[in-house]
Amino acid sequence: MVKLTADDSRADKLAHATQTAMITVYLAYAEDEQKQHYLTLQVSDGTTLYAALKQAGWLTQFKELAIWCDEMAEVAVPIAKRWHVGVYAQKQPLSYQLQPFDRVEVYRSLSADPMSQRKSKYRV
Repeated sequence: MVKLTADDSRADKLAHATQTAMITVYLAYAEDEQKQHYLTLQVSDGTTLYAALKQAGWLTQFKELAIWCDEMAEVAVPIAKRWHVGVYAQKQPLSYQLQPFDRVEVYRSLSADPMSQRKSKYRV
């Protein structure tokens, strides 16, 4: 039988607390103009952006997102026009480690350039 001292007990509690530390993150996805998805998620400290999407069930729910994630899994630097995820409007790699209260955003492809749409709307 191993006898724990008071110092051992504190060290064990600290190690256990750091292993199970949870953080809150927020997920947002505007599937289209009419359908928006928002979720508050508890994840382990050190969770990646990809792991949070998976834990939320979004890779099952949104097949196009899952396909895109598979294609971009190894990309370390976001590619401007082809990137579909970020944190607080900053494109991030899928390996990005989430911080407490991060807002994970899933971007959808636009059918037309917003600036072009505005210009053509006001042309006579």
